[in-house]
Amino acid sequence: MTTRILLADDHAVLRAGLRLLLENQPDFEVTGEAASGLEALELAEKLQPDLILLDLTMPGLNGLDALPVLRKSAPDARILILTMHDDPQYLRQALKNGASGYVLKKAADTELLSAVRAVLRGEVYVHPSMTRVLLDDMLTDAPAAPADAWESLSEREQAVLKLVALGYTGAEIAGQLNLSVKTVETYRARGMEKLGLPNRAALVRFALKKGLIGVGGP
Repeated sequence: MTTRILLADDHAVLRAGLRLLLENQPDFEVTGEAASGLEALELAEKLQPDLILLDLTMPGLNGLDALPVLRKSAPDARILILTMHDDPQYLRQALKNGASGYVLKKAADTELLSAVRAVLRGEVYVHPSMTRVLLDDMLTDAPAAPADAWESLSEREQAVLKLVALGYTGAEIAGQLNLSVKTVETYRARGMEKLGLPNRAALVRFALKKGLIGVGGP
């Protein structure tokens, strides 16, 4: 039987590479491609694929928010996350929201086919390195920022920290906000100090719990 696959990622070049990799398998067929979360919902409902490869960072509707809706609109589809985010908080949220697996884009060429076949068998696929990080993270409580600490930040500090939590580099943030990289680092350091957060992992947990980010945008 042929496995029908929907690709959901906003990068056309990456989708083309994924299509080529998947369709080299005799039993895989890419039946649709979506460039946004909303388009993924529309195509999933229309095509009813067997598998959805879903990016977390997409315009409009991010992957984390799209997950529970996809589970309802295409209830028989397995959903495999393919993302650049290697933070365990994203992994936990994705699994909680109904994902069957979690693959990092940097390892897609070696892991993806094994991950696809695993989730199609009904298994949950997480690379061993992420499993280890996830277990370590679960055993470590990050310090909680005061409830009103976010409001004490300036608009620039808030904007920078949201993008940091989403995984953007200093150079990418500088480009988006029309700032220098040095200024971005100043806002990041000052904001983290005000929140009392020691690292990006703690910032991600804080941002998700406070509802400041999904994964799709600031």
